[in-house]
Amino acid sequence: MAMPATQWKMPPLIKVYEALGAIGDGRVRIEDERRATVTSSDGSKTYEVETSADGREIASNDNASYWQGYVGYPAIAVLIARGFYRPPANVTDALAGVAWKELNRKYKNDWAKTIAEVEKEIEQGGHDPDAVRSEAEAVMSFMRALKPVRGKRSRPPSEGTAVKIR
Repeated sequence: MAMPATQWKMPPLIKVYEALGAIGDGRVRIEDERRATVTSSDGSKTYEVETSADGREIASNDNASYWQGYVGYPAIAVLIARGFYRPPANVTDALAGVAWKELNRKYKNDWAKTIAEVEKEIEQGGHDPDAVRSEAEAVMSFMRALKPVRGKRSRPPSEGTAVKIR
């Protein structure tokens, strides 16, 4: 008898911001009906994500998915890229170009401080941070309703393992 599937823990809200930013940056590549790759914001890593046809079963080799047990931003970005959720373009545009790794390091993974900094940048760029937060919360509601389960577990890539795209 098959083991029951383990449900993913829900991520901190910042991971939804990062996923929306990955969409805005065009860092998600759909490879085929199951597989996709997501390049990190600094370009140093490429994460592999596999989803079932309905999006419920997700495997991702990003650090958060592997070490923390919650759905990481690459998996959320792939679900969005596959059309399971459709955020408005102004939100993904607002989050394009954010140096997530740099900010997370600067604020020692204090997500509230990182979000505050990003919201300041969004506002300076002429976007509405409240609309972005509201959309990020809507994505979280979608994720909770989806109740995604874990696919196969694989170790995260190390630095410098970005796939060169010709």
